[in-house]
Amino acid sequence: MKVEIQPDVRDIAAQLGAGVPYALKVLAGQLADDPDMGRPSGLPGILTVTVDGDVFEDCPDLSVGYIREPDRIEIRFLRAAPSTEPSTDAQDQDQEQGRDQDQSADPAAAAVTVREVADAWRRITGWLKHNAPDSYAALRAGVGPAAIAAVEGDLGIRIPVELHVLWLLTAGDDGGDGWGCLPGNKALMTLDAVAAVYRVRMDSQAHEDALNADRPEDERITVWKATWIPVVALGPADSTSGLYLDAESGYLGRWSRYNEGPDEVLDTLVTYLEEAADMLEAPALATRDKPGLIGGALVWLSSIDPAQEDRWQPWTG
Repeated sequence: MKVEIQPDVRDIAAQLGAGVPYALKVLAGQLADDPDMGRPSGLPGILTVTVDGDVFEDCPDLSVGYIREPDRIEIRFLRAAPSTEPSTDAQDQDQEQGRDQDQSADPAAAAVTVREVADAWRRITGWLKHNAPDSYAALRAGVGPAAIAAVEGDLGIRIPVELHVLWLLTAGDDGGDGWGCLPGNKALMTLDAVAAVYRVRMDSQAHEDALNADRPEDERITVWKATWIPVVALGPADSTSGLYLDAESGYLGRWSRYNEGPDEVLDTLVTYLEEAADMLEAPALATRDKPGLIGGALVWLSSIDPAQEDRWQPWTG
């Protein structure tokens, strides 16, 4: 069985400890002999396995996610696994099994989504690493299934596959010199921010529902739905507006703290990330926005501060 390790996983391994690359190499050999040694991650086609860091010098406990295919294995995710992470107790396993059952209606389609999100995000982060190191350094590490399960419990809804896998890869953007790395200089929200904004928006809708009781049906106002998950903010330090993912339809929409009417965005999370990657890799063909650099940070033209325009250098590829 062939085992492949993605370049970004190797980079993360080098950052986690001097012994981690060797531990990862040992694990790859074990997976070649026993491809099914991992356990379900909650995402179709992805298994996770833990590595006991005590076995290796200068190596923390590790959580590794991999895609199992008939003739190959691809290691996609790597993170330090805190010893307090409850992912191995019975309750957490039950939650993961529940997600497996929820998402098993079309496992083939879900597996394709996993690959598409991972590939698009790898293209974006690969570009950032080589061209905008400040923006690359501002991306947070991914989280484990237990943290995502906690968000699901907080919001009371299942996190869609595409957002689940994105959070496994990265759990937010702190902003390179204040700019987010997504078009419009928007930023992927941290999990804490997601939960906080969701609660505020749901409270706003509860207020509107109280008023809607006395309004004619055609005048009732909807500012938020329970299936809307905020995922992208206007900026790393600005959560006045952004994009939500509708867990029911799979499409993105625009939201605003000022209760402006929500707009559907004719993008899924997959197509949104793929277009961002396309614009970085082929800026001459970009239509929605234009990427550029200020120092070591990616800055998109559409939302540049006028005071910084003279420092902005367009990216031409």
